[in-house]
Amino acid sequence: MQDVLYHLNNTGDYVENKKISFHTVYEEFIEREGKATRAYATLKKYDSLYQTNVDMSSRIMLFDIFDLGSQLKTVGMLVMLDAILNRVIENHRRGRRTWIYIDEIYLFFANEYSTGFLEESWKRFRKKNAAATGITQNVTDCLRSPTAKNMLANSEFLLMLSQAPTDQEELVRMLRISEEQLGYINNAESGHGLIKVGGALVPFINQFPRGTALYRLMTTKPGESL
Repeated sequence: MQDVLYHLNNTGDYVENKKISFHTVYEEFIEREGKATRAYATLKKYDSLYQTNVDMSSRIMLFDIFDLGSQLKTVGMLVMLDAILNRVIENHRRGRRTWIYIDEIYLFFANEYSTGFLEESWKRFRKKNAAATGITQNVTDCLRSPTAKNMLANSEFLLMLSQAPTDQEELVRMLRISEEQLGYINNAESGHGLIKVGGALVPFINQFPRGTALYRLMTTKPGESL
């Protein structure tokens, strides 16, 4: 935005003298930032014109972007993150704590716009009394992103189940996992893994009893769910 203002100011017109409207600045900014940002900003500009069929005041909310096409996925991610951040800010103002769970978080690191927004939001969540949890089945895609690696390294809590050999090497370097601890994420059985809490690494074994209603509710194995 500063670049846009500098460009406009040097054309002889000055925002301070009100010779340039905000609309002019807005259009110039969108034009410079590219198609994805233009679509996002345009959507945000006009979203208040339409009535949503979603109860945004609901205590529990679920955002599903599975069916978004490739052209809309970037815009959908940005709008979703913006809505979550606004809800976090509003809950903080009311003295409420917010829990955020992002499944398949690696999708956000495949796009520069959503990566930047998520990184900034992740920092703000902690300041606004919100706990954010990212979930992914394989951390390979996350570890390819420098931003994701920094977020992982600075997270206070990590829960790791069995990891692929390539992921193990990177995690060993990043988290300083010992050979003995590595055994808990190398070809590990279901329910075995490592927990990182602050600077400590703690092995765990959590074999949930089968044949119970809770197990059938939580399992993701085909044929075992309710």
